[in-house]
Amino acid sequence: MQAGIIGLGNMGQPIARNLLKAGHEITAYNRTRSRADALAADGARAAETIAEACAPGIVLTMLSDDHALAECAFGQQAILDSLPAGGLHVSLSTISVKLSQHLTAKHAERGQHYIAAPVFGRPQAAESAQLVVVAAGSEESVNRARPLLEAIGRKLFVLGTEPSMANALKLSGNFVIASMLEALSESFALARKHGIRAAQALEILSALFQSPVYENYCRIIAEERFEPAGFKMTLGLKDVRLVLAAADTAGMPMPFASVIHDQLMTGVARGLGEIDWSAVARVVAENAGLKSDAGHSHSTQSKPRTR
Repeated sequence: MQAGIIGLGNMGQPIARNLLKAGHEITAYNRTRSRADALAADGARAAETIAEACAPGIVLTMLSDDHALAECAFGQQAILDSLPAGGLHVSLSTISVKLSQHLTAKHAERGQHYIAAPVFGRPQAAESAQLVVVAAGSEESVNRARPLLEAIGRKLFVLGTEPSMANALKLSGNFVIASMLEALSESFALARKHGIRAAQALEILSALFQSPVYENYCRIIAEERFEPAGFKMTLGLKDVRLVLAAADTAGMPMPFASVIHDQLMTGVARGLGEIDWSAVARVVAENAGLKSDAGHSHSTQSKPRTR
């Protein structure tokens, strides 16, 4: 199957490679040309322009935020101008409900098709084709993209015919993860304040919550492995802002989302924006008077005499 892909960052690059491994013919475009060239050894065609990536009639986008996607979708020689009538745009990005609705309308005006198919998973999951994909759009369009979506993940869920439904679900899922990070961060800080080593807390919490997501983030927090970032804190802050915007549109209070927003904003303000969003644990630890020491228990308070 022939398709284009735009956006070859930490997620887009391994997604493109898995599409190639599955036997699809991929034309890759990235603003930094070297990222597209890197895929040539795997059989991809490096595109010079967005128009070249749209030429196959199906184009996937994996871009960091609303601004990046809008920049590639609208304007001269962008996606809307470049996709042929009947062409399909598949957005894999975590974007706002509002932008997804706008893209749906604009593609329809051009006689084109659009589906949202955001993905759950960090770069390691993308590399091993273990992403969870949540798609929404017309049945015909989703089925048309299905061979591509099934090649990049371990599970494909189809929500309905309105693309923005998938974006709302993705934001809901990211909110759960962000809430988990805050809870784990506070839990590890509390344990350390009572003289418990982070490694001990990691072993017990991992046994208690037998989930790959919990186990992965527990280990990252316990070992303070916030670099290289699998998902930058700036992007986590962006997602929580999108959650709050979606909640505002729906007239729904989300008080804990506001707490998480402020914690992430604090981290970004302290210069942690480019490291992993799980470094919210560093914000929590510092607020508790704990010093960073690769997960070992050091506190500005004296340790309790008993364990």
